[in-house]
Amino acid sequence: MRFLTISMQLSRFEDVKEYSYKYLDEDTPYYEDVLRFYAISLLKLGELDEALKVSLQLLEKFNNSDNYELTANVYFEKEQYKQAEEYFESAYISNVSGDTLTNLVDVLYSYLNKKEKAISYLETHIRLYGCQGGVCTKLFSFYSEQKNIDGIISVLKKSYFENKAKGDLFSMNRTYKYLIAYLEQKNIDEAIRFLEENRVDDFKLLTLYQKKDDKKNALKLLKELYKSTGNIDLLAQIAIFEFEVAKDKRKVLKEVIENFESALMILDNHIYQNYLGYLLIDYEVDIKKGVLLIEKALKKAPNNVAYIDSYAWGLYKEKRCKEAYIQMKKVVDAIGLDEPEIKMHWNKIKECK
Repeated sequence: MRFLTISMQLSRFEDVKEYSYKYLDEDTPYYEDVLRFYAISLLKLGELDEALKVSLQLLEKFNNSDNYELTANVYFEKEQYKQAEEYFESAYISNVSGDTLTNLVDVLYSYLNKKEKAISYLETHIRLYGCQGGVCTKLFSFYSEQKNIDGIISVLKKSYFENKAKGDLFSMNRTYKYLIAYLEQKNIDEAIRFLEENRVDDFKLLTLYQKKDDKKNALKLLKELYKSTGNIDLLAQIAIFEFEVAKDKRKVLKEVIENFESALMILDNHIYQNYLGYLLIDYEVDIKKGVLLIEKALKKAPNNVAYIDSYAWGLYKEKRCKEAYIQMKKVVDAIGLDEPEIKMHWNKIKECK
């Protein structure tokens, strides 16, 4: 038996055929195993008629799932897919196995055009027994081919929670990436709800809040993340959202400016430099400092129209009218006057003496 096993592993099928046939003896306790080796070697060597004859003989003497599956594989190689279906079904019924089921549903789906039956088999198995044996992956591939987003999400959730329960973090994280992408594709609110309930990726949740323009929840989460991580970049984002959600902006202005200044002591970020600079200018807190900050931002992004607008507004506030006009004209030439704030700046600067 050891020789046959090693020879099979080494794909030495002629040796397996020769020695298994030579040692076939119904009176030995290994008769079923040796006869199966013989049938498999015939299958591997392409001697399909003889392989079928031996596998049916094997099944008649030893009625079990392994021998049903072997016979099914012989029928499959002979391209007799209806018979392959019948024997794979018998193998699956005899011993409910995910591996056997994937073979069965491949025949149903790809060779007999029984797509709904194949999917129904998988859905039922997963509901009763879970994802073991590659059945979730198989159902995912069928749903993907049919562009069934609800089905894809359902099977990915099943797989995700199973991997989580098993502590298989690698598979769980890989499944999560697919799951959140499909949830976001289908409905951003559903993606947000999943992340809120499971708290698996708060930074992704923050991104979705921002994408939905949900500033209130974004600000709340930003504060939680800053408290837990101390990430200084989050402090600057808190400043932005704190200002944007405030009904009375002057009331929060002092705290917002302090948060920006704390962040910019460490960060050299042109977005935050422009944001703080514009606040200092527009609210006339420190116009000179605001202009200097925007000049820093423009060194990093000289063609950014929003920064040029901020700069022009600062020059206007400093009564540098000609310079303000030159800068503001660049903005108007680039994007026009559709935005109310741009139009207001342009009109004020044109009147500047």
